[in-house]
Formats: sequence, structure tokens, C-alpha cells
Amino acid sequence: MNTFPDPTRTPQGPAYEGRLLDRPDEEVVDQGAPFDLRTLMSRRTVLSLVGLGASGAVLAACAPSTADAAAAPTTTATATATATLTPTATPTTAVPAAEIPDETAGPYPGDGSNGPDALAESGIVRQDIRSSIGGGSTAAGIPLTFTLSILDMANGDAPFTGVAVYAWHCDAAGRYSMYSDGVENETYLRGVQVADADGRVTFTSVFPGCYSGRWPHIHFEVYRTAADVTDAANAIATSQLALPQAACDAVYATSGYDGSAQNLARTSLTSDNVFGDDGGALQLAAVTGDTSKGYTASLTVRVDIRTAPTGGSMGGAPR
Repeated sequence: MNTFPDPTRTPQGPAYEGRLLDRPDEEVVDQGAPFDLRTLMSRRTVLSLVGLGASGAVLAACAPSTADAAAAPTTTATATATATLTPTATPTTAVPAAEIPDETAGPYPGDGSNGPDALAESGIVRQDIRSSIGGGSTAAGIPLTFTLSILDMANGDAPFTGVAVYAWHCDAAGRYSMYSDGVENETYLRGVQVADADGRVTFTSVFPGCYSGRWPHIHFEVYRTAADVTDAANAIATSQLALPQAACDAVYATSGYDGSAQNLARTSLTSDNVFGDDGGALQLAAVTGDTSKGYTASLTVRVDIRTAPTGGSMGGAPR
């Protein structure tokens, strides 16, 4: 759970660390993702200044920036998994042939476009998304760390530094927090990160299950700035990451993924209603690891702000 001191009273209204509260009548912990992101960026600035004073401008310029991560659950198993999976570097990959395809956000986005809005929750800005915000349950499953490297096509495929990425996916049983029966009050497997100087965001999670009718996947939305996360309509890209079959077969042979192997056997990347157009050619992640130590997935995502986004929520009833 996030804890903050009481806000400071100013002539303009209550403020925290010099920033006016978006919701002055509510507690600091209830200000939502945009306020959390501004706090995160402010702390990065302070830390960079400290680094310059201690190590010199040259060393600070060479050091990669990283996003603050929310505290991981305190169990021994979780601590071990986090230590094992946190990557020291993301392998360089070839630039994809085209822009990431626009896809539906599906009926369970949790971005306010179809009911629940996780982006209004303080604490949604986090790297470890396995636990529900502010308490509740922690999603079980084979550990998975996934990294998205965002490239700015309008700027010569330069790293898209500073974009905000919201990612979410189902749990090992194929359920979506905030929507599915039994987990309506949970917010696990949802989180926001701000891209570092290399355009990268990394999330610590669990391998998603496979539910009937869909290939195993992870949803994500890209926002031009941290302030744009206030409204899902501001997303400049909405797409999905596909997981390769070899990793899925291995994970679904373990306990805790009941029904996933059977559901996977009834679909394919070419028959899937999202990836079927090209077999997920631009969305299939590179995955390494095993079921004993967990998996690491990476995907390079090209985004072109010159094209109008066509993805987004399709609505529908919770499953």
C-alpha cells in the first residue's frame, strides 16, 4: 500500500511535494495515475541532480534512467522471483518492418472506457503488477518479466523516451481483475510505467493463462505523455503482445493453469481473431527462460504519431 504524508496547505490549495492535488477534497493516495506520474518524474529529476553532484555530469549522462518500481510483495518466493527475473539489459533486436498493428483493447481494459478505471487508482504506476493495489490478492503463476521497447517512427525510430505505457493481462485462470467473477475487487496484473532514455518499460508479472477463443497475449496502450493517461481516448497506440507457443506449452503443462493447454490446442496464431491477419508477425515476443526460473519476454514496438489510432475498447460483458 502506498503511504504519503499529509498534503501541504498553500494559497492555491493542498499540495504534495510542490504539486497541487488533482482532487483537493481527497487524500494524497487517491489522486490517481496522472498525479503519481508527475511525482515519479519529479523524483527522477531530483535523483539525476544528486547523481550529477556525486559522480559528475559525464557519468550521469552515460547511466541509463529507470522508473521507480512499487514495492514487491514481501513473501520469500516473491523476493526470490524478483531477484531472478530483473533483467540487467535487454538484448538489441532488429527494428520491425512496420508500425505496431492497432488492436482492440478488449472488453476488460480497466482504463475507464468500459466501466472500471484502474488509471484513477494511486499506485497504478508500478513495475511489479502481481499484487492488487493497496492490498487484496496477489496473482499466482510462473514468473514473467516483459519489456516493451517503444520507437518513435516520426523521429527516425529514436527511442520514444517519456511515453507512458499501460499494460494488463489475464491471470493463470484466464480471469481479468476488475471484471471476471471472483476478482471484480482485485486490481492485479495492471500497471503503468514511463519509458526510460532507451524507450523501454519493464513489468514484473506472471505468465498469463489461455482462455477459450484467444491466443495467449498481453494488452498495452501507449500515451504520448504522462499527463495523457487521464483519458483512454488519448492513447496513441493500442495493441497486444503475443507469446510464443513453445513457452506456452511448457507453462501450461504445470499446475495452476488448468484448461489452458486444452484452450491453446483449439486455436493458433493464424486463426486468432487479433493476430490472425499476419500470424502476429509484428507482435510475437522474443522469450527466454523456463518454468523453474521463470521467463523474460521482449518486444520492439514502433509507434507513428502521424497516423490516426484505430484501436481501443470493443466493450462487452465481463467474462
